[in-house]
Amino acid sequence: MSIIQAIVLGVIQGITEFLPISSSGHLVFIPKLFGWGDQGLAFDTIMHLGTLLAVVVYFRKKLWKILRAVFLYKNKEIRNDRKLGWLLILSIIPAGIIGLFFDNWIETNLRSTTVIAFGLIFWGIILFFADRVSQKKSSTRSLGQTGWKQTLFIGCAQAIALIPGTSRSGITMTAGLFSKFNKKSAAEFSFLMSIPVIGLAGLLQILELVQNGFGSIGLLSLTIGFVVSAISGFFAITGLMKIIQKWSFTPFVVYRVIVGVLILFFFK
Repeated sequence: MSIIQAIVLGVIQGITEFLPISSSGHLVFIPKLFGWGDQGLAFDTIMHLGTLLAVVVYFRKKLWKILRAVFLYKNKEIRNDRKLGWLLILSIIPAGIIGLFFDNWIETNLRSTTVIAFGLIFWGIILFFADRVSQKKSSTRSLGQTGWKQTLFIGCAQAIALIPGTSRSGITMTAGLFSKFNKKSAAEFSFLMSIPVIGLAGLLQILELVQNGFGSIGLLSLTIGFVVSAISGFFAITGLMKIIQKWSFTPFVVYRVIVGVLILFFFK
């Protein structure tokens, strides 16, 4: 793998992991666009760990409050943070169950450009309707008002995102909007719940790579992919949190539909 390829894929992973446009989908069709071979599991794993670092750094203060509330303190003043911590753990259960039993099947049977294209288009349209519903109902639910029912609903949506082209952040924010979260809270909950999912998935993949080997990708390419995905991921989170407080999700919906249609026409 060339350094340019590692940089491009790192940027794509960092940006698309947090924007509602599907990182897995882009990592499949972008290499096809440039005529590159599949970058392999090792590189994808390292880039996901880069985006994990990005979200941890961005939410470091919030995460520290949650960790203290869950494991150290038991007073009423921080009960919302403690509750949020346990809800984030609850949120990974649906994706964990589906991933445990169907991850290999999904990778083998659904990692195609056609599936990605339809996923981009369909879930983009659903995001559009969720955005409109949230605007009409003046959604005001905050993170402190999250309950176990909303958490499981958004967690089940996250499980669907195992299908390439869906977008983990996109479908969880969609579910958050349908759950009457305001856009800022829907995005924050989506990003926070990505931490245990990406962390656990990355750990399992690292263990698998240790057993089977890291392939032919060099240490330099892996390091570049990690660093670039972390940096671009951090800026993607920062940018999205600013954008959604002023604009709707419509630009992302339009992008998803256009890319999905182009994939159907040129990469089928």
